[in-house]
Amino acid sequence: MSEADVENGDHVGLLAQKPNPGLKFDKKLSETERSTREIKFNLNPGRSKLHTRSISQSSTDSYSSPSYTGSSSDEDEVNPRDKNQKNSKGSSDFCVKNIDNAAFGRREIEIAEQEMPGLMALRRRAENDKPLSGAKIIGCTHITAQTAVLVETLASLGASVRWAACNIYSTQNEVAAALAEAGFSIYAWKGETEEDFWWCIDKCINSEGWQPNMILDDGGDATHLMLKRYPAMFNMIKGIVEESVTGVHRLYQLSKSGKLTVPAMNVNDSVTKTKFDNLYSCRESILDALKRTTDVMFGGKQIIICGYGEVGKGCASALKGLGCNVMVSEIDPICALQACMDGFRVTRLEEVVKNIDILITCSGNKNVVTRNHMDKMKTGCIVCNMGHSNTEIDVGSLRTPDLTWEKVRSQVDHIIWPDGKRIILLAEGRLVNLSCSSVPSFVVSITSATQALALIELYNAPQGRYKQDVYLLPKKMDEYVASLHLPTFDAHLTELSDEQAKYLGLNKTGPFKPNYYRY
Repeated sequence: MSEADVENGDHVGLLAQKPNPGLKFDKKLSETERSTREIKFNLNPGRSKLHTRSISQSSTDSYSSPSYTGSSSDEDEVNPRDKNQKNSKGSSDFCVKNIDNAAFGRREIEIAEQEMPGLMALRRRAENDKPLSGAKIIGCTHITAQTAVLVETLASLGASVRWAACNIYSTQNEVAAALAEAGFSIYAWKGETEEDFWWCIDKCINSEGWQPNMILDDGGDATHLMLKRYPAMFNMIKGIVEESVTGVHRLYQLSKSGKLTVPAMNVNDSVTKTKFDNLYSCRESILDALKRTTDVMFGGKQIIICGYGEVGKGCASALKGLGCNVMVSEIDPICALQACMDGFRVTRLEEVVKNIDILITCSGNKNVVTRNHMDKMKTGCIVCNMGHSNTEIDVGSLRTPDLTWEKVRSQVDHIIWPDGKRIILLAEGRLVNLSCSSVPSFVVSITSATQALALIELYNAPQGRYKQDVYLLPKKMDEYVASLHLPTFDAHLTELSDEQAKYLGLNKTGPFKPNYYRY
């Protein structure tokens, strides 16, 4: 990652634009009406078309988040960095959209707790032992109600945390406010600019009198910023926990180049993350995101999924179940064969791009969808990304004078070609489910419990157990996370007899599968 990448945040996207003064909402509308109301018609004589503009306003629209924000459009124009806010305890060590919305965020956190039984069980079992006592954790993840449950769990286990967002669109403002009100140092709001994004992470890392010793990352931004700007501080880290494909890839790159000077845990490839978060969560959230943003009818649609990993499998399964004609593009012959055996046509994007209705990327790669592809798409084609990074769709190639960007609603833009053709781009190519909808709390409970256990393992590991490399979560911990969630389904495990355990060569309490086993 170059210095320019860190300073300018090129991989995050172009700077978010300020709202167009001509786009106004009626403040007398109810919250529900305001969140669903589209931009008003210009009533000037001789003009009756919708306002358009060259750059999307999506990053500054917080009122149409899937959660309550309760802020006026005038207030939304004020950058939180320019506000002087304090919580009820007098602390100002945070930067959120509006601290006054904390009560609404607290209610959302309470709802999430009910759907996160495994993480709450871990909190109850370990809070007396305080296994993270003395841990100072930098968190850089999506900030949602589910994340808040993880943050408060880590604090209950003894940790001190500072938290920033890994995505400029996915923060739930009222949840960030609730965490700030509870005394946590939260630096995040929905609709950050690139400069804001890096400023927030830096404020979490570089705090006077606070030396971090653990990192919980989603995408690798906190890891790389600390390594670049604060190398001495980075060398004092006891461990890194990373949960995304993109972040894990960057960790392996650091390891290969000899720049990874601390142990790291690859949570993304643990069974409980890959199978449950990537597969089952995406299977539900892709439908939610597409429905909320476009109200699209799925039956009969021609859809291509770019990438057939666990995320791709989940998306393809859900859309097939609703009557879509789903195709898959893949580079890996094994994944391609799986797609074929699951009943999907495997093809190249170039061969079908003229006829598709919806395109979804989930490969973890860059420039999977180029300007050349989008030039050939038919009008009305929906383009979105389910991968972590915003590099899969070449959105930068669409910011040219010959194309017009027209805002439809929050996170939804028409990109209009000179001949009148228009495609629908969701979340400006960023993660569509967390930017435009939400994910199931139960699945996040599984991932969050995995993250918490990885932090506990790295923090308490004796010196020498983990070297300066990237490790997978021990199989025993994966099984423990799964066992925490089984009571919700009233599931009862069968126990091995001594004779059976001896026959299989297993311990009666696990682990039950070798590390090379593929679930």
